[in-house]
Amino acid sequence: MRQVRTLGLLGTGVIGGGWAARALHFGVDVVAADVKPEMEAWIRGAVANAEGALAKLTFAPLPPKGKLTFTTDLLAMARGVDFIQENIPEQLELKQRVLADVSRVAPADVVIASSTSGLMPSDLQKDMVAPERFLVAHPFNPVYLLPLVELVGGARTSTAALEAAARFFTYIGMHALKVRREVPGHLTDRLQEAIWREILHMVNEDVATTGELDDSIIYGPGLRWAAMGTNLIYHLAGGETGMRHMLRQFGPCLKWPWTKLEAPELTEALIDKMVAGTQAQAAGRSIREIERQRDAYLVAIQQVLKQYDIGAGATLRALEQRLYEDAGAGAQQKIAAAITKGRAGALELMELEVRPEWIDYNGHMTDSRYLQVFGDATDAVFRFAGIDDDYRKAGHGLYTVETHMTHQAEAKVHEQLYVATRVLAVDDKRVRLFHTLSRRSDGIQLGTCEQLYLHVDTRAGKVAPMDAAVKARLSALQASQADVALPAEAGRLAGKAAG
Repeated sequence: MRQVRTLGLLGTGVIGGGWAARALHFGVDVVAADVKPEMEAWIRGAVANAEGALAKLTFAPLPPKGKLTFTTDLLAMARGVDFIQENIPEQLELKQRVLADVSRVAPADVVIASSTSGLMPSDLQKDMVAPERFLVAHPFNPVYLLPLVELVGGARTSTAALEAAARFFTYIGMHALKVRREVPGHLTDRLQEAIWREILHMVNEDVATTGELDDSIIYGPGLRWAAMGTNLIYHLAGGETGMRHMLRQFGPCLKWPWTKLEAPELTEALIDKMVAGTQAQAAGRSIREIERQRDAYLVAIQQVLKQYDIGAGATLRALEQRLYEDAGAGAQQKIAAAITKGRAGALELMELEVRPEWIDYNGHMTDSRYLQVFGDATDAVFRFAGIDDDYRKAGHGLYTVETHMTHQAEAKVHEQLYVATRVLAVDDKRVRLFHTLSRRSDGIQLGTCEQLYLHVDTRAGKVAPMDAAVKARLSALQASQADVALPAEAGRLAGKAAG
């Protein structure tokens, strides 16, 4: 299966728009195909609406955003992409026909996945060419923020296709959950459906309103579910002996007629109750307004969970680790080549585009983003030297003790910039770096940053000599840059004694 540089969307809609926003944000081009030409404006609007929340999800260095194109020619899309995600309406015969048509022109090494909420992959792949590359990849709305995607193979799906899909979805920051065997509704929708049936029964019988039932979730189990599933929560409920005690104590309740397996008849009266209840909850807010509020708290929840490395926070942490590694990989190659040549000069270690969310009220890149960009360049140098997660876990690190920045010209939205970095000085316990930020189009210098770092034994909580191999790499880089004239802005740190 091929590396995915371009994602093809077979159908757009809410789910297609979510796929597009996520893929584009993480540097994957998207070709969206829909037989309705008016869906181009819709999907571009959906992507734009998602950008604000995605911009806040992580501050890790991102690749250049992918490019979005639209076509009404489904087969042309299928011929020119590396992965196809189908998002057409939940009608078995329609999906079978369109998937079969697309499979006849898509190269055999292109994975084709369906976003279906409950149809069986064996049924969907029935008439396809090369059906072994087909699977269900069922996401959750909003796709651009919720990381779960259920991967379900059919009778003829290959292990290679499932593994290739898992790699791609992990690359764009998702948690790929492989379902052991195909069942109607997969896993999560079956669980959601059970709750949904009970909601309909209780509204139908005037036990509660939609708002009261939602309150019963958001103020109680919903808070727990963000980080722990029902099984682990019930394990805790059993005390020291865990699940065994919980089942013995509360198991008899399972025989009581608390729940109803079948949904009530969906009468017009029940529909009216559901509509009236949810309209009252919306309180005049538009769908877009509610979406933005939902997106804001989903970002905040994932960032909190990241601190504990649990649930969706663990997925976000893994994504950020991959982004930092990718950003540093190219820089490390440049550094190694420069040292080999013996003359490095100021190395261009970071390339970036000024994103819309980085712009302040004056229309320029905001101050905090300058420091972030310089910090990403520092991270690349330190990764080259061997200061990575393993080094930090071993109880060592370089801590910033002083920073001096200058702002010399404006950086505007979508401008291409680069950071050039020098190691000015290294000793057993200190490292001094100097960065310049410049505009690619004309080479104008936009700002500088000089930083002093102290090497710390994090377990002892005090300054300590760095690892000899780390110092040797940093010293080699310093030596390769030593005969280049110092920038005029260098030397303004109070603690610059190193070197």
